[in-house]
Amino acid sequence: MTDSFATSVSAELPAWLVAELDTYTGPLDTHNERMALVHKLAARNWREGNGGPFAAIVVDRTTNLIVSIGVNVVLSSGLSAGHAEFMALSLAQKRLGGWDLGASNAQDLELVVNWRPCIMCYGSLIWSGVKHLVIAGDGLELERLSGFDEGPIPGGDWKRELEARGISVTMDVLRDKAIAVFAEYGESKSIVYNARGTGSRN
Repeated sequence: MTDSFATSVSAELPAWLVAELDTYTGPLDTHNERMALVHKLAARNWREGNGGPFAAIVVDRTTNLIVSIGVNVVLSSGLSAGHAEFMALSLAQKRLGGWDLGASNAQDLELVVNWRPCIMCYGSLIWSGVKHLVIAGDGLELERLSGFDEGPIPGGDWKRELEARGISVTMDVLRDKAIAVFAEYGESKSIVYNARGTGSRN
């Protein structure tokens, strides 16, 4: 610890992803196309050492173009908040110039993630203004296979809570691929960064 207070924080996309961003400027017309990209990025991310096997994109449904891309950067940034959803949502807000991603009638934004958001990202999703969530799946497979603690999501009501706030939920898009990525991560014995050591990996 230094003697002076910190006055800012910074989380950046890894260099390998920044170098590829220009290749992701074309439209992704289907949920399967979008999720396939998310799985590709998630699988590479943990191998590159940036953080866990997680990725997310924000897509504009009116154009099918990607607005932002995020991967988990907890390890590379040293910030526990550096989750893929947080990165994708924050970078979309930065690009579009405001905190409310639902403010423009000209855009219809969705967040595509390779599993149901953890408790922190669940809240970030609600407050972000995006109108749609697309996930590969939900359930205990993520925690069992990877060892991560996703936090206490509100039981079976989590989907209803989103829909009550005007956020549609599309589930089980390329679910098996997500599970395969989590299994590879767990088998690799990579670091599981749970501050209280509450991971569930056997």
